[in-house]
Amino acid sequence: MKKVILIHGNGGGTGHDHWFPDVKKEIEKLGIACLAPDFPDSELARAKYWLPYLENELQADEDTILVGHSSGAVAAMRYAEAHKIFGSILVAAYYTDLGYEDEKKSGYFDRPWHWEDIKENQRWTVVFASNDDPYIPIEQPEFIASQLGAEPHKLPGRGHFGSDAPVFPELVDVIKDHMK
Repeated sequence: MKKVILIHGNGGGTGHDHWFPDVKKEIEKLGIACLAPDFPDSELARAKYWLPYLENELQADEDTILVGHSSGAVAAMRYAEAHKIFGSILVAAYYTDLGYEDEKKSGYFDRPWHWEDIKENQRWTVVFASNDDPYIPIEQPEFIASQLGAEPHKLPGRGHFGSDAPVFPELVDVIKDHMK
């Protein structure tokens, strides 16, 4: 049975942030289990805590769709490097530390990306990006989409897909489409 895991971002993020509650409710209406947990170490979102949490506690596997927002998207990509999953939706994703000290401490950017492994370990990837994200230059998610052969969705005026966008019907539509 398929399940969706919503992965929030760093900076004290929770599974109840932004559009997560609405998306969780809509996914569950489809008869798909959806988890929106509060990840440990939410300030820094360090790989040494988040990746084992996905594997051991949440049991992300080949029937799992990972939906990551911001640093949650980075965690989803790193997880898919070494684990089979069903698919992933990366929202406001990036692949460099962007020059931020907290990002440098996260442990996600200490080694090269293995794009082919990420691609091979899942059936599909979707990337959502906005032209006015104040934190993530549009080139970051565009590069990720090109490396993964991902389905790109550029939504103008959505910022960092945060509290200014509490609903996210496009994301639910993508899950519906990929579950057919």
